[in-house]
Amino acid sequence: MIPIDRLEQIKQRFEYLEAAMALGGGGADIATLAREYSDLRPVVEQIAAYRQLLADMDEARSLLADPDMAELAEEELPRLKAALPAAEAALQLALLPKDAADARPAMLEIRPGTGGDEAALFAGDLLRMYQRFAEARGWQFDIIELQETELGGIKEVVAHIKGQNVFARLKYESGVHRVQRVPSTESGGRIHTSAATVAVLPEAVDVDIQIDPGDIRIDTMRASGAGGQHVNTTDSAVRITHLPSGIVVTSSEKSQHRNREIAMQVLKTRLYDLERQRMDSARSADRAAQVGSGDRSERIRTYNFPQGRMTDHRINLTLYRLDAILQGDLDEIIDALTADAQARQMAQMGQ
Repeated sequence: MIPIDRLEQIKQRFEYLEAAMALGGGGADIATLAREYSDLRPVVEQIAAYRQLLADMDEARSLLADPDMAELAEEELPRLKAALPAAEAALQLALLPKDAADARPAMLEIRPGTGGDEAALFAGDLLRMYQRFAEARGWQFDIIELQETELGGIKEVVAHIKGQNVFARLKYESGVHRVQRVPSTESGGRIHTSAATVAVLPEAVDVDIQIDPGDIRIDTMRASGAGGQHVNTTDSAVRITHLPSGIVVTSSEKSQHRNREIAMQVLKTRLYDLERQRMDSARSADRAAQVGSGDRSERIRTYNFPQGRMTDHRINLTLYRLDAILQGDLDEIIDALTADAQARQMAQMGQ
């Protein structure tokens, strides 16, 4: 049962925000008010639809006593009752707590795991998969750090992705991705199993993380491009070490000033992610039971080339269209993961 008083509180808050923005913010930050107003609008619309359905049911019941309208009411009431479960489910979904980071851009980091050269090649496949997914959605995908192997694989890549609800769509991709296939370097035709690690981090903003200048060490060094090409002749690459956490980030653009900006943004994002993980751990003693917990050691997915199969182990989803998935067709997987996470949230709220 959905508490009516809570619905009324949300409606009143929405009306307050609407009035405050009409007055130019009323001393509050107009951008902050606008974001909250935008977040609450779909919730208030669902509340209105739910309340209208309840009102229509009450009216239909009252008409049962009217001889002239009873027949119409008897036809209408079953239809309204049948619509009630869907309306309640839609409202409960709208009332779920939102991840404040969902609308943010994200940092995507991919690194090879077990498997040597084959793991590095698979990391490259994953990079192209996410690039194509981003392109299909009209997102901006900028590679800010890339180290390649001689065979064209990837030692490490960091990309910045900007667009609508980037983190919301990609946050369940964090974890270990496993591949089963015959490597191009395998002469005997044997299937090898390799892995790569994906991390998706919501971009931090200045209000999230404040870094003490005394906590970092900044080094400059000779930069080199992909595969050792396009080598800079100046020491423009920047490496920043965060001494308390031991996190090290680098940026190798041509401009040293730009490299400092990029490296600091990546550092803030990683520190923000650490803080989010710490808070998640404090809220839940069993994070392993949560889809998309962000545990980098969790094996989340297997890409089996001989069978053309992709299996997501968290929700036992298996699809036999591996080629399309590697071309960036990830929506069915992400939608299923999102629905599962929402179902878990609703189950927890009902306990």
